[in-house]
Amino acid sequence: MVHDGSGLRERRQRLEQVLRIAKVEMENLYEQIAGGGYAVVFADAEATVLHSVQDPALLREFRETGLFCGASWAERYQGTNGIGTCAVERSALGVHRGEHYLIRHLPLSCSGAPILDPHGQLLAVLDASTPDTRDTKLVQRHTSALVGMSAAQIARSYFLERYRHAWILRFHSRPEFAGLLHEALMAIGDDGRVLAVNEAALEQLGKGDRSLLVGRDISQVMQLDFDTVEQRARNDASTLWSIRCACHGRRFFALAQPPRRDAAAGRAHVASADSADSGEAAYAREHVGSDPRMRHNLDNALKLAAHRVSILLCGATGTGKEEFAKAVHRGSPWAARPFVAVNCAAIPEALIESELFDYARGAFTDAAREGRHGKLLQASGGTLFLDEIGDMPLPLQTRLLRVLEEQSVTPLGSDRAMPLELHVVSASHRDLMQMVAAGEFREDLYYRLNGVVLHLPPLRERSDKAELIRTLLREESGEHHVRISEDALHKLLSYAWPGNLRQLRNVLRTAAVLCADGMIRISNLPQEIVDADNGPCLVNRDAIAADDMPGRVALDSAERSVLQQQLERHRWNVSRTADALGISRNTLYRKLRKHGLATA
Repeated sequence: MVHDGSGLRERRQRLEQVLRIAKVEMENLYEQIAGGGYAVVFADAEATVLHSVQDPALLREFRETGLFCGASWAERYQGTNGIGTCAVERSALGVHRGEHYLIRHLPLSCSGAPILDPHGQLLAVLDASTPDTRDTKLVQRHTSALVGMSAAQIARSYFLERYRHAWILRFHSRPEFAGLLHEALMAIGDDGRVLAVNEAALEQLGKGDRSLLVGRDISQVMQLDFDTVEQRARNDASTLWSIRCACHGRRFFALAQPPRRDAAAGRAHVASADSADSGEAAYAREHVGSDPRMRHNLDNALKLAAHRVSILLCGATGTGKEEFAKAVHRGSPWAARPFVAVNCAAIPEALIESELFDYARGAFTDAAREGRHGKLLQASGGTLFLDEIGDMPLPLQTRLLRVLEEQSVTPLGSDRAMPLELHVVSASHRDLMQMVAAGEFREDLYYRLNGVVLHLPPLRERSDKAELIRTLLREESGEHHVRISEDALHKLLSYAWPGNLRQLRNVLRTAAVLCADGMIRISNLPQEIVDADNGPCLVNRDAIAADDMPGRVALDSAERSVLQQQLERHRWNVSRTADALGISRNTLYRKLRKHGLATA
């Protein structure tokens, strides 16, 4: 499979920043292995070659084996290979000649290494391949080491570039490594919360999960406060100093780096809950909450929206994707223009086309006498929000793609195209890449919609739950000014919220009606939340460990009910259900056996 023309151009544009960094490193790598007949290749996360530096004497051989820009080395097309298999495994590897799956690749010796983004997601693959028969296994091991170092350098440079407006803490347990390739990197916002960490930081801190670090105050991660980081960065950025981990007291040697921004700007906004902004952007931030990940998502979304870059929102059902899209619209330059939402899962398949696309007078039986503007034209000049885009039928995906590419729509029953100017925000709780692989979603439409992919965290992982509860309660109680007791608030804060914001809003709406004196108490909350104690059984694994625990029957009943609800919501898909509940597949299987629930 080969991507060329606009398809290749779009893939390069999506990785423009990291590709600019990679090109310099690729030249350096090629210089080190020149003479071995190598092609140094940069491919995206789908294993499509975007750039290469090649031995000019072997251009024909590289072309014949598929080492050229636009070629796809995805495993599903090429079998085992250095680029595609590395993308699947997300780890450095070598594939030597006969280890390739396809006969035409047997002459190649390939060494691939992943390039991960600051959130641990696969960004790209760096590979060095040669058809030279002198390239032995021993030589390949040397090449693989160089490729791995180059990939690490690209990831490191990309991290520092991506968070150039943040405070950077650089550290290592060995002082000679601080400031070098294998150092740990931690980006910190103006509010003192951790924005991102690289792979080395996870390794140094002994953490396997970024969620244990990202969003936390720096004082919860290290035995220091943000003022110390700021002071060191401003006054002594080149001097190593000793710090300790807040968890296990391990000692590190650190450097602090200030943000790269105009000094006159002072402490400008860097994903901070206290940042000052103006107008509609400030309104947008207020209505997204103060969770650092949500603020970071919104900051990125607002920057991209100003250039009409398409945004794809991912997250579990009920995480507030439409509310987030509205916040982006309110903070965009066209906030005064329409925000039009279309739920692709809620509209019958037979009606989606007429809902989205205009139709002219007499286009079909029962059409309105004067025709009607569809959602696309209604949203022109503003924002079109396509919720549950994964449920759009394939034939309409084709037509939507054409509309987005041409920025015009031809009404049904008409031959006159009408111009459009749209900012498109899409959302789905489904794995669209998995749907692409299964042929259920158009690959070209997927890449048209995901100028950037933003992941909205489930409610249980957000640090601003208390703020959200009070905000939603104000909205639901209106002029009645209902309050909530500390005990009831504690119950809500300790619950895991499998239904996310949607469930929280419904609980508060009901409780606000039931409370007698303008104060929500524990007695006004659903029994499953009251019985959950320090969290529902599905998350707190010790909650039902003792056979003689009071309320065990109620807890068991609540747990079975939540399990059944989530399984049905995710169509009995075990992986998605486990993700939504925040537990492992093995734990979910154990609970299914316990409650006699068999997966379909």
